[in-house]
Amino acid sequence: MDRQARIFVAGGDTLLGGALIRQLESAGFVDLVGIPPYEPRLDNVEHVEDFFQTVRPEYVFVAAGPSGGIEENRRHPADLMIDNLLVTMHVIPAAFRHGARKLLYLASSCCYPKLAPQPLRVEALGTGPLEPTNEAYATAKLSGLRLCQAYRQQYGAPFITAIPANLFGPGDDFHPDTGHVIPALMRRMHRAKRDGESSLELWGTGLARRDFLFADDAAEACIHLMSHYDAATPINIGSGRDWSIAEAADRIAEIVGYRGPMRFDATVPDGAPRKLLDAAPLFELGWRPRTEFSEALAQTYEWLLDREVGCAERKPDAVRSRDDSNRQLQATA
Repeated sequence: MDRQARIFVAGGDTLLGGALIRQLESAGFVDLVGIPPYEPRLDNVEHVEDFFQTVRPEYVFVAAGPSGGIEENRRHPADLMIDNLLVTMHVIPAAFRHGARKLLYLASSCCYPKLAPQPLRVEALGTGPLEPTNEAYATAKLSGLRLCQAYRQQYGAPFITAIPANLFGPGDDFHPDTGHVIPALMRRMHRAKRDGESSLELWGTGLARRDFLFADDAAEACIHLMSHYDAATPINIGSGRDWSIAEAADRIAEIVGYRGPMRFDATVPDGAPRKLLDAAPLFELGWRPRTEFSEALAQTYEWLLDREVGCAERKPDAVRSRDDSNRQLQATA
C-alpha cells in the first residue's frame, strides 16, 4: 500500500480496529480517515454513504461490529447479530460503489463448525452446525465473509476476507459479563488479588482450547495481507498453537500475581471444545506473530493497570445503553 493512500479502519473503537490504527500509524501511513471520534455511524446507511462519497477511502479494513464472550452471546444474540449485519450491509456495498481499491473483511473463528477437524481449515466452513452459544453472531460474520465473495464473483471486486484467532490486548473489554476469556479472567484475578479473595471460581471445565493471538500482531497480519494476498478464499490469522483455558488462567495468574486457588464450574458451558486455526497459508506469505504469549499478557495487564480507575470498572457503553433501554421499557410497561 502507498503510504499516502487514504485508509479507513471501520471499527476503530474495537480491539482489532484500535490495534490496526496503531500499527498503520507506526508503519508510516499518514492519511487515516474516519478515526474515532470522527468515524461515521456504521449502523446508519446515510452516514456511511455520505462518508464514502465524500472521503472515498482507497483501502478499507472492516473490523467493526460488537462481540463478546459466552455470556454476552447468550444474553444478546439478536443485538449482536443485527449490529454486525448492519456493518456488513452498509460498509461493504459503499466501499464498492465508491471505488475502494481493496477491502479486507475480518470475520471470526466462531464461523467454523463446532466440531470441525483441527486445526481449522477454511475448507471446513459451512460443513456442520455452529457452536450454539454464538450461532447468531457467527451467522452475521459469515454473511459478511460471503458478501465479499459475492462481490468478487459478480463484479471482480478486490475484496478479501480473513478469520482471526481469539484476540486480546490493550483496549480490550475487561468486563466479566461481556469480555472474552482472557480480559475477563485478567480483570477477575486482578480484583481477587486486590480484595484479598481466598479463592476464585472460573467458568467451564478449563479443558477447552483456544488459539490466542495478541491484537497488535493480528493487526500487522492484516496490513501484510492487504499488500500480499488477493484471493476469494478466506485466510486464517492465527498463532500456530493453542492453549487450554486452564493453562491460560495459570499464565494470567502469574502475570497478575494472584496466588489463590482457582476452581472451575463445569455447569457453565465451555463453548467449542477446541479452536486452533490453520495459519500455514499466512505463514507461507511471510508473516508470523512477534509477541510471545506471556509478554502479550504482560502488556495487556499493564494497559489495564494504567486505566484501572474509572474506565476499567464501568460497563461498556453498549451494555449501559441496553440496560437503560430495558429500564425505560420496564417503566412504561
